[in-house]
Amino acid sequence: MRELERITTCRNELDTLAEELTKQLQEVQAEREELVIAERVLTRLVEEDRAAEDAAVAVVPVPGRVAGRTVLLVPHRSEKPDEAALPGGYRKILAIVRAADGPVQVKAVGEELGLEVAVRGRLEPLRAKLTKLADRGWLHKRPDGKFTPRR
Repeated sequence: MRELERITTCRNELDTLAEELTKQLQEVQAEREELVIAERVLTRLVEEDRAAEDAAVAVVPVPGRVAGRTVLLVPHRSEKPDEAALPGGYRKILAIVRAADGPVQVKAVGEELGLEVAVRGRLEPLRAKLTKLADRGWLHKRPDGKFTPRR
């Protein structure tokens, strides 16, 4: 009879242990499900961040149509300025202004580009380009009309 009591006691202990293990297994499974959900959320956030970074890096001038003519739009300067987004002529102008010792006039930039600076009409398109670069944040236009690089 003692043997039967020991077997019953042992069975009760094992049943109690099985209940505890079942409870622990349920807790582990619930935590694992939470980790799967957290992993999905983080994966989506990383993908969205990458997509946003790719969109920010891929700033390319967009051709548009104005009055039936195709024009190239100059992008706004961002925190990480990418001069490659500018058309070639605008990059040359920007390089000339940066290479100057101080503020430059439109006439000085025109001379550097090889334009006929004596003819006022030849400088107006250049003035418009310099102003556009200033409006988009690539250059700074001073009150006296001279241009300096944006720092």
